[in-house]
Amino acid sequence: MGGSKISTLYNTIKYLKPIQIYYRLYYFIRNRFFKKKYNKKLENNELSLVWEDFLLTPNSYLGENEFFFLNITKKFGESIDWNYSEFGKLWTFNLNYFDFLNQKEIKTEEGLRLIKDYLKNDQYLKDGKAAYPISLRGINWIKFLSNRKILNHEINQGLYNHYQILLNNIEYHLLGNHLLENGFSLLFGAYYFKDDTLYKPAFKILKSELKEQTLKDGGHFELSPMYHQTMLFRVLDCIKLIRLNNWKQDNLLQFLESIACRMLSWIKEVTFKNGDIPMVNDSAFDIAPSTKELVLYGEELNLIIENVKLLDSGYRMFKKNNFELFVDVGNVGASYQPAHVHSDTFNFVLYVNQNPIFIDTGLSTYEKNELRQLERSTAAHNTVQIEDIEQTQVWGGFRVAKRAEVTSLKENKNSIKATHNGYKALNLTHSRKFTVSENNINIEDVITSEKPFKKVAHFHLHPAISNVTIRKSKVLLGDYNIEVFFEGKNISIEKGNYRFAKGFNKASTAIKLKVLFESSLSTKIQL
Repeated sequence: MGGSKISTLYNTIKYLKPIQIYYRLYYFIRNRFFKKKYNKKLENNELSLVWEDFLLTPNSYLGENEFFFLNITKKFGESIDWNYSEFGKLWTFNLNYFDFLNQKEIKTEEGLRLIKDYLKNDQYLKDGKAAYPISLRGINWIKFLSNRKILNHEINQGLYNHYQILLNNIEYHLLGNHLLENGFSLLFGAYYFKDDTLYKPAFKILKSELKEQTLKDGGHFELSPMYHQTMLFRVLDCIKLIRLNNWKQDNLLQFLESIACRMLSWIKEVTFKNGDIPMVNDSAFDIAPSTKELVLYGEELNLIIENVKLLDSGYRMFKKNNFELFVDVGNVGASYQPAHVHSDTFNFVLYVNQNPIFIDTGLSTYEKNELRQLERSTAAHNTVQIEDIEQTQVWGGFRVAKRAEVTSLKENKNSIKATHNGYKALNLTHSRKFTVSENNINIEDVITSEKPFKKVAHFHLHPAISNVTIRKSKVLLGDYNIEVFFEGKNISIEKGNYRFAKGFNKASTAIKLKVLFESSLSTKIQL
């Protein structure tokens, strides 16, 4: 991490909420010195939850104890190691989520066998006993058991024990999407067990957190389109859960419906015509339900989706007949939970005739390593870096210290101009203006500095683009007959320079343009 460790830690911790610090200390002390047993006897054995799946998950269980997560396959022998960790913690988490219970192809007997095997190993479970995997697994077990009309007291008792663990380890120390997942799962558990002890915190979490985490324009405040899709999927599921099961009569359903409508509007607005989402911040392919699937789900629930104007999420989308330009002019979000943030202020993504041209490099790992640091870095995005300094100080896999802040913003129908102070340590600012017309995109970069700092503008091309040539100040993208003019600056084409993430643990190399300039740079993309 750049700078002194004390400064970095201070600039990381100062954004945390008091509740996060309190629960970090509380859980640390409690779990270290007090061992709590979670084996409260389940009294109700006449469970009757109605459930019907609308969206099924992709196949990740291949049969005969073979699993496929994050583009990595593992075939266990006769015994499944539910703590298997050789592919990283996220792979282990996926194994413990049990999404495969609700995949397109799985027999009831096989699903039951996997659940019983898991419970047989209950005392040996490690990551699977964490609040987040319990939350996702709880929803998946309840959907499977209810949809297949299975009543098994042993399974229900084990599931109930896990909900007691969750109830006593709610992720107030993390907040963000983790706390929301706790709330979604507690709601499913409450309806499944008809348990007010689970319902009360579920109601409180969902009402307070969805109100805070859903921005006015409908975006999820962690500003990852992928996580937005996931959170929206959960909201839609909760709406369906309440509608199908007449248990509680309060205003939660109406609240969830209003949230879902705003979230649906937002994701429709930022999704490209071909169905892709911008892979900004921590977003990856083949993780969340697609926008098309979510919109169909919303229509199935008779939700009214209205057009929304992108505003406080900091994202903008310019849509013309032959191109779509996605722009990031926002601040780090959320300030107290920036685990999925990248250093990407003024980044942009361009699609021409539904083909990706300039793209975000994406996400391929959650491991705390050099690759994750690189994928979050300024140089991995279509923006300007000065003197190898990060606009926003990302570190430690999921940490953020000093952040770039947008200090001014002006916009109209066909242009937007903003300034950020991510380089204030160098006593300068970076301004970028986007102007669009039917066949042209102009990008103006201005650096306010009297000193000759090194300034580099990065432009990442999609791997499908291989025919790239320079003619004086013009770069020709021959694959799509697109011309990019840079006003005679120092331009370099770096083939195989960066890794384009096709998903977790999956990438290919592609071409990157780097442009060195002095105080200003004018870029004109002519279609």
